[in-house]
Amino acid sequence: MPINIPDGLPAKQTLHQERIFALEEEAADRQEIRPLDVVILNLMPTKVETETQILRLISKSPLQVDCDFMRVSTHEATHVSHDHLVKFYDTFERYQDKNYDGMIITGAPLEQLPFDDVDYWDELCEIIDWSQGHVLSTMYLCWGAFAGLWHLYGIPVRQLPSKLFGVFQQRLCDEYNFLTNGFDEVHNVPHSRHAAIDTSMLAQHPELHVLSESFKTGPSILATRDFHEVYVTGHLEYGRDTLAKEFWRDFRKGLPIRVPENYFPGDDPERQPPFTWRAHANLLYRNWLNWVYQMTPYERERIPKEIASLRADSDGMVDKFEG
Repeated sequence: MPINIPDGLPAKQTLHQERIFALEEEAADRQEIRPLDVVILNLMPTKVETETQILRLISKSPLQVDCDFMRVSTHEATHVSHDHLVKFYDTFERYQDKNYDGMIITGAPLEQLPFDDVDYWDELCEIIDWSQGHVLSTMYLCWGAFAGLWHLYGIPVRQLPSKLFGVFQQRLCDEYNFLTNGFDEVHNVPHSRHAAIDTSMLAQHPELHVLSESFKTGPSILATRDFHEVYVTGHLEYGRDTLAKEFWRDFRKGLPIRVPENYFPGDDPERQPPFTWRAHANLLYRNWLNWVYQMTPYERERIPKEIASLRADSDGMVDKFEG
């Protein structure tokens, strides 16, 4: 099934070139299908690129998905046109009375800042709190994952001695988990960050389940046992050349930057990197949407009640694991 995107979104042309069918609103309205409703809180400065990357993965599901785009109102974006934000994005106030099947909160290049120093931190916390009762499942990416884990569980981040930058092998921790169903035992995930979660705190939260990890990166995919929250500390949504663009951007600015690990053939930045994480990125998003589709009620107004039911069942599961 196609994704339903706002009329005129720049990502549409890219997706069509990749033979991904994206319906615009008028055509989608003619289909008598209850689509999944997903809202994307895009905190990245490169909004158009991030939109395209996430929509590319959502589109690989056989389900029809309607996508809304949310932005914070307490921060002025400088890397995207004002017209683009006005046309395709709305602030939290527009969405707070709605219920959603899924939500994606992206990363942001902020991991070297204390959370309280982020100018939209209070607004982000309000959105996260709202999602707890209005969104069946929320996927948090990179800095978004750090923010969610800190706000909801008090799990802090620690600064790394140097930037974690490259493509790193991860070990699958639970081959029977629904979210990672079909994953190879070893799979690649791109990472680009200066911080990591304090893993010593995870033992205090049995409701959080590590699904994928490595010694180099720490946990890469975590989730609550009811999948109400999914945390991805890397960037499975990245395209083949995203790390290369980051490298060359910093290199040309004269900033201290290393060649991404395990990325360019022979560590030669002039050579095209192989796309070694694409299949697992598609699997994760497809599995996530499939689970949401199976668990979400047909009537959107029943989503808060379904969340409460899933949370109650999950508490029972945690008790069994603790016993």
